[in-house]
Amino acid sequence: MERNNQDPDSEKELLIDIERVFASKNPALLKIIPGFIVRYLKRITHQDEINQFIHSNRNKKGLEFSRAILDGFGVDYNTQGLDQIPSSGRYLFASNHPLGGMDGIAFLSAVGERFPNLKFPVNDILMNIKGLDNIFLPLNKHGAHSREAAIALEEAYASEAQILMFPAGLVSRKQKGIIRDLEWKKNFVRKAIQHQRDVVPVHITGRNTNFFYKLANIRKRLGIKANIEMLYLADEFYKQRGENLTIRFGTPISWKNLKNEANPTQSAEKIKKMVYELPKIN
Repeated sequence: MERNNQDPDSEKELLIDIERVFASKNPALLKIIPGFIVRYLKRITHQDEINQFIHSNRNKKGLEFSRAILDGFGVDYNTQGLDQIPSSGRYLFASNHPLGGMDGIAFLSAVGERFPNLKFPVNDILMNIKGLDNIFLPLNKHGAHSREAAIALEEAYASEAQILMFPAGLVSRKQKGIIRDLEWKKNFVRKAIQHQRDVVPVHITGRNTNFFYKLANIRKRLGIKANIEMLYLADEFYKQRGENLTIRFGTPISWKNLKNEANPTQSAEKIKKMVYELPKIN
């Protein structure tokens, strides 16, 4: 058949491809996973729907693309304190991570209203979302790409762009009835000091379903190290339709003060506590 007579949809690039992810991360595992499990994973990750959305919005980039996601899901947000942040500074915005998807989109959209020059380090799998690859920077790259990714990160920290970050690196979990981030890694404090960036504490509202938290706790009790609940984050993303998030911004913390504290681990914990105090202040 002539190529010109093909259904245009058949020529779409498969941007989110579960089989390709497994092949790149653990090809041996892919070979032994039954086909019905692969099909189940494609369903709970909404592979077809995500690829359709990306294709439909392929001409949008950066903040325009993030706005399209929010509009497409009927998600809105309101901000508090963002207008009080001096426009002339170089910042590292450090936020809690309650949702694992929609919070990040709302986060960069909100900050982008005031500071359109942004960089956001994310899991390297998210680099497949081409509409945001001018904002996203890959973390946890392996092999030949690790040095290239590290250089790109350092260049971003040294640039005039504002840096957005989820210091926990993982989505919030429910422990003793409280939904809260796990440990905040100290690296963001070290980078803020190294590149003379003031840190802006940020709190985002929202929660995932009880299923997500229960699965995480059961997995932990069984001693399973692999974060299998993460497979359901795309499904959680789709359950955020119609949400209205509140994003609160605290007063910038001087990098000089952080340097004087001399203990990045304690500084990270202190900033985390400040983040969770923001809803009580505003």
